[in-house]
Amino acid sequence: MTLDNIKEEIQKANTIIILTHESPDGDAVGSSLAMYQALKQMGKDVDIVMPEHPKTFDFLPCADEIKIVGRDDIVYDLAISLDCTDTNRLEGFDPWYDEAKVKISIDHHGTNSMYGDYNYVDPVSPACSQILIVVLTSMGIEINKDIGKCILAGIITDTGGFRYSGVTTETFEFVADLLRLGVNVSEIYKKVLQVKTRANFYLTKLAIDRMEFFEDGKITFTYITKEDEKNTLAEAGDHEGLVEIGRDLEGVEVSIFLRETDKGFKASLRSNEYVNVAEVASIFSGGGHVRAAGCTIPYQLEQAKEKIIDRVKTFIK
Repeated sequence: MTLDNIKEEIQKANTIIILTHESPDGDAVGSSLAMYQALKQMGKDVDIVMPEHPKTFDFLPCADEIKIVGRDDIVYDLAISLDCTDTNRLEGFDPWYDEAKVKISIDHHGTNSMYGDYNYVDPVSPACSQILIVVLTSMGIEINKDIGKCILAGIITDTGGFRYSGVTTETFEFVADLLRLGVNVSEIYKKVLQVKTRANFYLTKLAIDRMEFFEDGKITFTYITKEDEKNTLAEAGDHEGLVEIGRDLEGVEVSIFLRETDKGFKASLRSNEYVNVAEVASIFSGGGHVRAAGCTIPYQLEQAKEKIIDRVKTFIK
């Protein structure tokens, strides 16, 4: 059993590094911090590494212990990647991941490439954070108030505040357990989803002003550039949520949001009823979920726009 293997490898390891995908969201940050605290509870020598993360999640326990880089003086006994589909999205974490003696991947994306020595992937779970309830419980870890806050932040992020169809009965049972522990669920909800930075507000205005409609209003498209982020003093994570603007409009099936990066344009895709956006993203070597996916298109804006819209159109009824 993979879960037994994972438990065994964690118990054997002395030095452990926790990694997640580039541009981490709340599920990536929450699941990583939950695992970090669990391993600390076990007495492990553990590092949690993210080159950048949204300051929205700085309120979570142990967020101030996140490191920008791993240690160069050791080869880690174990590398654990969370909420990450493949090694391409772990780019920038070399050599810590590649050189680790054992590699474990814990994820909830159906497009996971099973790149770890041991993989625990549950596509039915609405968030990677929720998977950790099973993983940590099987290891005999107490999910205390602080670990619970991190897991909840991840669940709230990836379920859109319990709005999406992937929410399970286990999700609400866990929230009930946190309420019994004294966790202020509504406060975490507010901090994760409702409080916006000023930069996010300005980027939202730009995204709305630029929004275009295609296929009789079934597709929306918008974008932001590196210059936009510079002008608004945007930081990591300030673009989060912009793709939801188009998806929430009446009659829209697919929302497309492009964000300029050094590698081209990062496309975020959301759908409502029938388009499998993970299938669309896979055409561009990306992936994700049926209703939420992403990829990188290594072209200038107009080319990237044309290519992604043309592909999405083929899925529209």
